[in-house]
Amino acid sequence: MTANPGRSYTLAELAEQVGGTITGDATVRISGVGTLAGASASQISFLTNPKYTPQLTSTSAGAVIVPEKAAGDAPCPALVVKNPHAAFARIAQCFDTTPAVASGVAPSAVVADSATLGDNVSLGPHVVIEDGAVIGDNVSIGANTVIGKGAVIGNDCVFYPNVTIYHDVVIGQGVVIQAQTVIGADGFGYANDNGLWLPIPQTGSVRIGDNSYIGASSSIDRGAMEDTVIGDNVIIDNQVQVGHNCIIGDHSCICGSTGIAGSCHIGKYVIIGGGVGINGHISICDKVQVTGYTMIVQDITEPGVYSSGQPAMPNRDWRKNVIRLRQVDSLYQRVKALEKLRES
Repeated sequence: MTANPGRSYTLAELAEQVGGTITGDATVRISGVGTLAGASASQISFLTNPKYTPQLTSTSAGAVIVPEKAAGDAPCPALVVKNPHAAFARIAQCFDTTPAVASGVAPSAVVADSATLGDNVSLGPHVVIEDGAVIGDNVSIGANTVIGKGAVIGNDCVFYPNVTIYHDVVIGQGVVIQAQTVIGADGFGYANDNGLWLPIPQTGSVRIGDNSYIGASSSIDRGAMEDTVIGDNVIIDNQVQVGHNCIIGDHSCICGSTGIAGSCHIGKYVIIGGGVGINGHISICDKVQVTGYTMIVQDITEPGVYSSGQPAMPNRDWRKNVIRLRQVDSLYQRVKALEKLRES
């Protein structure tokens, strides 16, 4: 079912898109989505976190998407599924009101004679498509975006305004890139000669797989000699830095303000929380979850959850802990001396 803002659907029609079973009136009409606390009788909401069960029991939504264990708590028709969040995401797409980034080809767009445009390409004002670039079918490119020489853009991509795609970057199908993001700028490669920084030409590129999503104001640097590689269905949040020659595996998630230094290899199905810092040349295996503000300084070879950030606490307690931390070494030395004395 394609997005059709302004149209309403019966709960039965929506259920056809996601499966599951319906309890209550399957003919109730839905024209939008909302939160459990704020939804109206014409909207559908969902429950995944048991914390919000009280909101479920009092919701004014016309219908809700719930797991089986919560079906009896709904005061309205319910769509019972295994993964309510995923079902909600698919249903919400039917009501997406996001405007198109471009419609047709703007008169001010500049397309090089040697560039190739597929069918049904839309280019916003002042878009620049440089020599040898190849743009696939059904691609929409927002205002002021630049597609560099020799870049290849797959079918069904959407680039928002002010995106910059450098030369020879290869992007797969169905990729969405939000505003101000830069793909393929030089990696941070320099050699020091007696205090003088010498730039190392970055002759690799960037390859991004199908159906990946990249947030606003993020940067993915090109490789020094080999390519930086982003796999299929990778989601990258806003203001993320991916250094040169990194490899990020399929279906991974990188949250906002994370910084990944060069030559890191991140596996598949990895989730990295916000504000994480990853040293260069680190390898992280598949199915790892890193919580926010963690610092990764060595390889992770076993799946699981990893943390190092310190949660907030009252300032007074924090100051005490800092003082005690400074005393750890002297305490260690005292214990060590006592152990030696005891042994003698």
